[in-house]
Amino acid sequence: MTTESTVRFIAHFTVTNPDEYRIYEKGFFPILRSHGGRFLTYDDAPTVLEGAYEQGRTVVLEFDSEDALNAWWNSAEYRELAVHRHAGTTTHSVTVIHSPPGR
Repeated sequence: MTTESTVRFIAHFTVTNPDEYRIYEKGFFPILRSHGGRFLTYDDAPTVLEGAYEQGRTVVLEFDSEDALNAWWNSAEYRELAVHRHAGTTTHSVTVIHSPPGR
């Protein structure tokens, strides 16, 4: 799918191996920036108003388009780095949020 509007990437995970996760964190930001991604925020203890929530960290990123997000997510350098994320976390969800359609 090709889009030309801003998308947000939301990941929710629990760190299970801090050493592996630190390796991931150290390499993460240069790769994100090289693909035009922007780190917006993270929260280790969000306020949940309704529904079930797994404890962990929620991270929010932003990209100018879904194509840019997919280029980052599928890039060889990110896939190589993601091995450390998989070894150091339990992923609860990874979500892409699209901008509302034009009216």
